[in-house]
Amino acid sequence: MLHTLLDVVLHLDTHLAAWSASMGATLYAVLFLVVFCETGLVVTPFLPGDSLLFAVGALAAVDGSGLSIVPAIALLVVAAILGDTVNYKIGQLIGQKAFSGQYKLINPKHLERTKDFYERYGGRAIVIARFAPILRTFAPFVAGVGQMSYGRFLAFNVGGGAVWVTAFTTAGFVFGNIPAVKKQFHLVIIGIIVVSLIPAVVEALRARSADKSAA
Repeated sequence: MLHTLLDVVLHLDTHLAAWSASMGATLYAVLFLVVFCETGLVVTPFLPGDSLLFAVGALAAVDGSGLSIVPAIALLVVAAILGDTVNYKIGQLIGQKAFSGQYKLINPKHLERTKDFYERYGGRAIVIARFAPILRTFAPFVAGVGQMSYGRFLAFNVGGGAVWVTAFTTAGFVFGNIPAVKKQFHLVIIGIIVVSLIPAVVEALRARSADKSAA
């Protein structure tokens, strides 16, 4: 299972092309579902986000691929916004129980790190977290737990979702089919993942340093 997921993530360009050929327009629905779940369900932070958007843009740049860049961006922006909205509402409903460790599928440590990140940056955390795996999944949940007003959350949610999807999909569209990038696509994906993880790693190190200082 893990090996299969890793292969799909590292070779998204190849898999997306094959899926597009076999699924046609249905692929749009699959992409919508993946982005929605990655942003909307606190138990699925492992799904590809940044790398998927980049690969979608790269595929859309290929003539006859079956994907069009503008509809793809529009659809995935909606998926990202709806996902965060659902996650926010779930945070309002079950957040306190999740923080106490009552749900085995939700890691309280991820929640605590995201809470620290959220407290440090306030509402901007909703936008910044869009560009960081794990934080992206937990930030709207923590906002719901913290009872951020929905109007304020929605503004950050819409802005962050639109910028995130547009930036990575457009980058894939522009750069994804450059011969050097296409040849080493798996290395590009690894690079995207590593760079995207930097904010989460920094916050984890800060939290650990703060714990040691307090002790």
